[in-house]
Amino acid sequence: MPARLAADAVVFVHLAFIVFVMFGGLLALRWPRVAWLHLPAFAWGVTVETMHWVCPLTPLENALRRAAGEAGYDGGFVEHYLLPLIYPAGLTADIQAMIGLIVIATNAAVYGFVAWRRTKNKEGG
Repeated sequence: MPARLAADAVVFVHLAFIVFVMFGGLLALRWPRVAWLHLPAFAWGVTVETMHWVCPLTPLENALRRAAGEAGYDGGFVEHYLLPLIYPAGLTADIQAMIGLIVIATNAAVYGFVAWRRTKNKEGG
């Protein structure tokens, strides 16, 4: 039972991290210092997604599931949990690259706005 709860906690942390990577830049609109946490997380998330790496949380979850007597799963967190919700078909390299580009574009827009606002405030305007 503890291993299963730990595996479920890893899933929760993994999902929270993905949400933070995708939308954490929006927190910088209110709290600019969040960028110091978000930018490294963003860089890691985009790198893992675009380079087709396996996030270390996925094997950890699988190991905990096996320790709890459950079966692990093949592939990564995104393929196992998120894509079935978003895409009816399996993950392809093109889709994975598109997800990475969307995350990059969204955060570039947010941080561009944050930089513009800071510049505007420093100029007194």
